[in-house]
Amino acid sequence: MKQKAYIIIFCTLLSSVVFSQKIKKDKSPKKAALFSAILPGSGQIYTEKYWKVPIVYGGIITSIYFIEENNKKYKNYKEAALLSYEIGENQLGYTYTELKTLKNHYRRNRDVSYFSLLGIYILNIVDASVNAHLYNFDVSDDISINIKPHLSLYNYGVNLSLNF
Repeated sequence: MKQKAYIIIFCTLLSSVVFSQKIKKDKSPKKAALFSAILPGSGQIYTEKYWKVPIVYGGIITSIYFIEENNKKYKNYKEAALLSYEIGENQLGYTYTELKTLKNHYRRNRDVSYFSLLGIYILNIVDASVNAHLYNFDVSDDISINIKPHLSLYNYGVNLSLNF
């Protein structure tokens, strides 16, 4: 008889804890990924991670800046190397082999910047999708469960305390 009473009390307490929490509506990972694929950062806005949008755009703008700078220097050293090869004189204070080395260096840096831009774009999409998957995940420090045996002279049982 006492066991049924304990079960009823436990179920009542558990239901009051479950129904008293604020329930968030789920976010669709597909929708978040699609939003971020169309407009970078919009998936982060959809999943309410607003602080990540400047990071996404900072990475994109930085990559574009390095693409432009490295491409400009690549073209400059490429023209100087061609001119040095045709005329046989030093250009920009460098020999032909030094100009060729500089040209290859800036071309490689430009290509790495393109891959960085692509990586940031893909990470933006993956981040939005993962945020949507974990949208309702509770990360508070108050989550705990304590199970203690309860013994006294006339009764016995188990104390269960849940903290949310």
